[in-house]
Amino acid sequence: MIRMIQLVLAFSLLPFLVHAEASPGTYKLVIAGFDWGPAVQKVIISPEEKLENTAASDFEVFVHRSTVDGQIPSTQQSGKRDVIYTYPSDENGNRQAQGAHLTLVLEVNPTQPLGSPIQYMRVGERGGNFWITYELTILHSSSGQIWNEESDRILPLVDEFDLSEKFTYQNKMTLSYAAFRPETQTSQMPLLIWLHGGGEGGEDPTIPLLGNRAANYASDEIQAYFGGAHVLVPQAPTFWMQSEDGSYTRGDREDIYHEALFALIEEYVGANPEIDSDRIYVGGCSNGGYMSLKLILEHPEYFAAGYISALAYHNEFVSDEQIKRIKNVPIWFVHSADDGTTKPDETVVPIYQRLKEAGAKNVIFSYYDHVTDITGFYGGSDFHYPGHWSWIYSHANTARTDFDGSLVKLDGKPVTIMEWLAAQKR
Repeated sequence: MIRMIQLVLAFSLLPFLVHAEASPGTYKLVIAGFDWGPAVQKVIISPEEKLENTAASDFEVFVHRSTVDGQIPSTQQSGKRDVIYTYPSDENGNRQAQGAHLTLVLEVNPTQPLGSPIQYMRVGERGGNFWITYELTILHSSSGQIWNEESDRILPLVDEFDLSEKFTYQNKMTLSYAAFRPETQTSQMPLLIWLHGGGEGGEDPTIPLLGNRAANYASDEIQAYFGGAHVLVPQAPTFWMQSEDGSYTRGDREDIYHEALFALIEEYVGANPEIDSDRIYVGGCSNGGYMSLKLILEHPEYFAAGYISALAYHNEFVSDEQIKRIKNVPIWFVHSADDGTTKPDETVVPIYQRLKEAGAKNVIFSYYDHVTDITGFYGGSDFHYPGHWSWIYSHANTARTDFDGSLVKLDGKPVTIMEWLAAQKR
């Protein structure tokens, strides 16, 4: 199958290779985060010859995805990408009337694995999301120009995070993390902490930022609700729910990371005195949802609120005493009824109900039948993502209803999850 794809690709390129006079050129990738994960959304090229009246139909883009670390299904290794639009730009893809560069906008969608430079696969003893080799060949039909070597890549929002720092805890373990600091600093800034899912562990914080669109907490839209906020995205070397023997805990045994993680948070807050200690928010999805609740259970006095998606902490391992300890911590849960990975009847539904029965007055639960296409581009409510992906509603800031389906309101005004979170104070 792979050989067949290679032969088809070779024959497709042949006319261009015969007529091309210029040497192959370089291209720059623009990799953006979407609800379903990352995708190569744009390609920036610098033509040797000026291209007049370029149209999307003038280009063909071929992709080859490979890795030496794991396996990629043969149907997801090679193929064509569709160009939907072109425009003159500068070297970073910013539109210009007479740009020296040309930006090609590529079609992306949630059922197009060829668009992603990241692959979920098993590497060693762990399944997760990993960067792969992503190679393009770009052809311009009339001029015969070819671009086939990547020169650089742009990761919108991700590039605004500091990825250089690491935290070592008692010489036992080292945690990588990404940190976003707003350009305009004020004396009292909140801190948003996001904890990734089970597939985003490792030593490269770009993975948790892009694996499920967590970089969006640095977007202008979300930052505006908080008047500017620090965003801290720690990364587990493996997975947050790892117990001492390497297996998963669901709350029945201690994990190996929560002490180190809390120490990292304390150090970060201490190193950034402009952070308001009364407005520290912790959230996460799946594995990160487990760890968010774990931190709140251990330190209910420290966090102003929690925002938790696809909670993986099992209700049976949360005691009545723990429920009483956290009943006054504002928490917004997000989950889908068809989540077969973190089953709601074993996790979030009973925990939410127990909190309400204990007298919790500021606990909210957005409970969806399915995780759907919130953009409307791919079928809207008729398109179903895997039920586990309820974090989509948090990252995109579209969660706005409580368990009974009613709109969540503050001072009589309907609010979204981020608007609500920004109003919480310890």
